[in-house]
Amino acid sequence: MTNKAPEMPPPPPPKPLRIVVMGVSGCGKSTVGAALAEALGALYVEGDDLHSPQNIRRMAAGIALGDTERQGWLRRVARRLGGARGDVVVACSALKRCYREQLREAAPEVRFVHLTGAPALIASRLSSRPGHYMPASLLPSQLSALEAPAADEHAITLDIDRTPAVLVADLLRQLGRRGAEGQA
Repeated sequence: MTNKAPEMPPPPPPKPLRIVVMGVSGCGKSTVGAALAEALGALYVEGDDLHSPQNIRRMAAGIALGDTERQGWLRRVARRLGGARGDVVVACSALKRCYREQLREAAPEVRFVHLTGAPALIASRLSSRPGHYMPASLLPSQLSALEAPAADEHAITLDIDRTPAVLVADLLRQLGRRGAEGQA
């Protein structure tokens, strides 16, 4: 009689990733978020596309959004984040802790990636970004509103002084994931 070890059940699949790439306008949320989603084979959601036409008109006119104007937008972002099937990466400024808490209610396992950098670098990126409704003149209001994630939020903070490819490789390593094509 052969003693055969009982077969172990396969490990459960990893929980889907819920990632919000956050920071002020011009920090590279869209670029890094889209590249990260591609590397993970994840759905990418551009938070800017979820703003109401009224919000877009306000920002295009150089008027900063307040908490009230952001609420509908944050609800739409939260629905997309929480309702996604599989891995999802969302680009969303998530400037304040209360905004991040609202997103966390929709997806408790969300990981925030805070892109930060020198205001002069961000301003130069904003001023050289053609066709976007967010003018560089609103950067000071965004920097003023920004509440950097606290330690208990377990965010990954990256300085944007590196290329998007390097940032994505760093993120994959910190998330303990391999990219869709096997890159670490």
